[in-house]
Amino acid sequence: MVHSMTAFARCEQAGPFGTLCWELRSVNHRYLEPHLRLPESFRELEGAVREALRQGLSRGKVECTLRFVEEGAGQRLQVDEARTRQLLAAARQVAALIAQPAPLNPLDVLAWPGVLVADVADPQALNAAALALFQEALQQLREGRQREGGELARLLGERLDAMQDEVAALREQVPHMLANQRQKILDRCAELQVELDAQRLEQELVLLAQKSDVAEELDRLITHIGEVRRVLKAGGAAGRRLDFLMQELNREANTLGSKAFDPRSTQCAVNLKVLIEQMREQVQNIE
Repeated sequence: MVHSMTAFARCEQAGPFGTLCWELRSVNHRYLEPHLRLPESFRELEGAVREALRQGLSRGKVECTLRFVEEGAGQRLQVDEARTRQLLAAARQVAALIAQPAPLNPLDVLAWPGVLVADVADPQALNAAALALFQEALQQLREGRQREGGELARLLGERLDAMQDEVAALREQVPHMLANQRQKILDRCAELQVELDAQRLEQELVLLAQKSDVAEELDRLITHIGEVRRVLKAGGAAGRRLDFLMQELNREANTLGSKAFDPRSTQCAVNLKVLIEQMREQVQNIE
């Protein structure tokens, strides 16, 4: 089954340490492009989160946001003295380059990320809980992408059926269109009272039939339709393959239109191009 690249997942977990909440948003993209928004105290999870995304998804722009609301009761705030000293040293270095530096506000120092930390009993356990919750959210995201992918496959299947019907109808009508064209030439010559060389007429009609022969284009259209069905059935990361097949289908429809000599063949080419464009827009969302 094919998967969409568009989905949303949200997982929340409350515990004695506080409340963790992951939100994952996925949209279409040529490659896998993760964007992580993590609190400073969870930065060490970034590598594991990126690896989990790489293992679970192949394409899409994925925004991963972690929110953590600490349980305030029984906790006290601490100052990370080593980080504070580093910050003050950097501030003095910058102040030396300024003619009249403003005095440093202690509250500004406390607001710097990592200076003020909560008294968390077991940060490793908290990180493990956040990573486990991320795996749950990622699974929800994959399931959402799978559901939407199934719906996209159904819509593509409907348009493939419509294309196949158009091709079959045109194939059946081509001999009648050629016969009508031959009769139009005869009727026109009769109106003009022109005596025709029967052999020359047949040569011209054969030439017209060759120029307007669309059997090869119709065969290739059917072949490409069958390949799209096969790719959809095989599933996996099929988006790029399907996009290529849409280009090939469009090329055959254009050739069909350039060979049109009857309003029915022209209308068929237009109908096929409309269906192909509808499919191309849907294919952009397939992983």
